[in-house]
Amino acid sequence: MSEKANLASAKHDRGYNCAQAVACSFAEELGIDERELFRMMEGFGFGMGCMEICGAVSGMTAVAGLKESDGSLEAPATKKASYKASKKMVKEFEEKIGSIICKDIKGVETGKVLRSCDGCVRDAAEIAEKYLKGELE
Repeated sequence: MSEKANLASAKHDRGYNCAQAVACSFAEELGIDERELFRMMEGFGFGMGCMEICGAVSGMTAVAGLKESDGSLEAPATKKASYKASKKMVKEFEEKIGSIICKDIKGVETGKVLRSCDGCVRDAAEIAEKYLKGELE
């Protein structure tokens, strides 16, 4: 298991929601204050509070945006790069788990749990780590 997957799992065990656990595991590499990132990601847990897009996926895609964005408010030029990175990561997550929708992953309607929340956190952190290392296809 990757270093970031272990770190994200430990944060999740300490009470961070899925999105916070994943995104905050990369705060140092991304040059963003962990407390601010924690606050920013809070609303993305529990599938944005309504079991929609998995919080771990939201945290993972936040990593893409923070890495790729040029931060230019006047003339943003990096959206395509962020979208491309997000798409790669989401595709890998969905192929591994079978869905990116929280209620589907938790088996709310089917009774079949695809992955635990901690497993999703670990997988998303591992995928984000691969992306940052340039190892994602």
